[in-house]
Amino acid sequence: MSIRQLPEALINQIAAGEVVERPSSVVKELVENALDAGASSIDVDIEQGGAALIRIRDDGIGIAPEELPLAVSRHATSKIANLDDLESVMTLGFRGEALPSIASVSRFALTSRPPDAEHAMRIEVDGGKVGEPRPHAHPPGTTLEVRDLFFNVPARRRFLRTERTEYGHIEELLRVLALARPDVAFRLSHNGKATRLYRPADAVGGDSGMDDRRLGEGLGADFLKQSIAIDESAAGLRLVGRVGLPTAARGQADQQYFFVNGRAVRDRLISHAVRQAYSDVLYHGRHPVFVLRLEIDPRRVDVNVHPAKHEVRFRDGRQVHDFIFRALHSALAGARAGSEGGAPARQPAAFASANGVAESAAENGGERASLGWIRPQQGSMRLNVQEQVAQYRQLYGSGNAQPMTSTDVEVGGVDAVAEGVEASDVPPLGFAIAQLFGIFVLAEHPDGLIMVDMHAAHERITYERLKAAQDRQGIRSQPLLVPMNLAVSEREADAVENFDEALLALGFEIRRGGPQSILVRGIPSLLEGVDVRALVLDVLADLIEHGRSERVEAQRNELLSTMACHGSVRANRRLSIPEMNALLRDMEATERSGQCNHGRPTWVRITRHELDRLFLRGE
Repeated sequence: MSIRQLPEALINQIAAGEVVERPSSVVKELVENALDAGASSIDVDIEQGGAALIRIRDDGIGIAPEELPLAVSRHATSKIANLDDLESVMTLGFRGEALPSIASVSRFALTSRPPDAEHAMRIEVDGGKVGEPRPHAHPPGTTLEVRDLFFNVPARRRFLRTERTEYGHIEELLRVLALARPDVAFRLSHNGKATRLYRPADAVGGDSGMDDRRLGEGLGADFLKQSIAIDESAAGLRLVGRVGLPTAARGQADQQYFFVNGRAVRDRLISHAVRQAYSDVLYHGRHPVFVLRLEIDPRRVDVNVHPAKHEVRFRDGRQVHDFIFRALHSALAGARAGSEGGAPARQPAAFASANGVAESAAENGGERASLGWIRPQQGSMRLNVQEQVAQYRQLYGSGNAQPMTSTDVEVGGVDAVAEGVEASDVPPLGFAIAQLFGIFVLAEHPDGLIMVDMHAAHERITYERLKAAQDRQGIRSQPLLVPMNLAVSEREADAVENFDEALLALGFEIRRGGPQSILVRGIPSLLEGVDVRALVLDVLADLIEHGRSERVEAQRNELLSTMACHGSVRANRRLSIPEMNALLRDMEATERSGQCNHGRPTWVRITRHELDRLFLRGE
């Protein structure tokens, strides 16, 4: 068969195969064009899941009448003019392929009126055949209609799913765009019925580009209560948004939204950084929830990577990865038990008086005289209670706290801890009053009751202390009695030479033995007994892909986690009041203490309002 030029209509249909996958792809391209046109309000009307009709209305700057035929021709755009523009593009669209591609597989109409024009103009395209522009009544802005999608490509139309499925994809797409642009109003209707309304933000939160009301509309009010605000900047990068607490993780990765300069993207580098940040607090098989926006110089990111523009490529991927990881890791580390919104727990001034009460109670037998709930049957566990009580007294400073009797503790609870102590001075987790079932510590706080899983809490405390001790010592190398010769690829052998300092820092002593072989002389001492070959190959793969590896730290943490679990207080261990209070204070001071090493919650709060509702108080 001889070589020949393809017809224009066929070229557009081939391009449509890359750009137009389903009705939601059409909505994406047309709504992004509306956003680029400066629209403040966008209406999306859908019929039969988008297969029969997709209509997009906006109040943007419109298109000049003489440019309408050019707008539906291939590779025509107002957003870039040269290579420099492409390397620093900030608009969502820029290739000039969307409109002609969509028009080639549908019955397409474009009506537009610039604000200074007397009337609008309309141009229609039927399966790639362009008509003549003609006057039309229309307010300032643009309306695009896409009817009978894939009517001339029956093979593609047969691949469409049910009406409900296709509409679900459109609804999710509009949620993503609404989260990206809280300053724009979005309205969605299906088969003539209004289904979604995203109201514009009155004032976007600070200059972060994130609005709590829009986040609540998109992800529900619970997301705001169970997430941590992020706003970090470094090295020309800025990360803003909210990340869900580990206890709010989901069974599917269906609420993860990441935007780069306002563009929604799915990127392996970003996903890896997020997984690493959550690796120490997330329950197995769960996925974090987050809405994050990365602001970066457009010259440092390439958006012209994927036909649908879902992927990007960073010029310095390792720096971006490390920045995202550090920002999220720091935020999650501050999510201590009892803290609000992930903020570090404050150190109240009334610790000494509270623990003076506890110590006095312990001196009187450590039991509640009126109820007899706590009756220690064995020796105290090693929580260094006396040392911590002394520290709390030092924090209190004044030394005029009046010790109280055990009866006072039993009758008064938190309100009788010390004269003049305000509710705001009570520690975030309150003060212990009882132990339930030999498993839970019950604490009282002016805001309600708090229950703590004592094993899970003590496990996290012990684990964090073990990690801190290991970090101070560094990773030590254990020489192998007989060096191990491993056959590897040439790329992996090159990595041994290129990342020799990084490998030494991880506790490995590895040398290149030949073009496709390496010699392992030493491994991290804590990991003695692991599968050396698998670990070395995994570390090299991480270094090649990301420029760093968390494998050794993950293996070390798994070992320390096991040690912490075995060394923590067990169920049915009876604790005294001072021991319970010491555990609560340690939780408030320990990073990530809201979850145990396996990702399970360590504490829950029952508010006074919830207690009032249980007993129908005030009704």
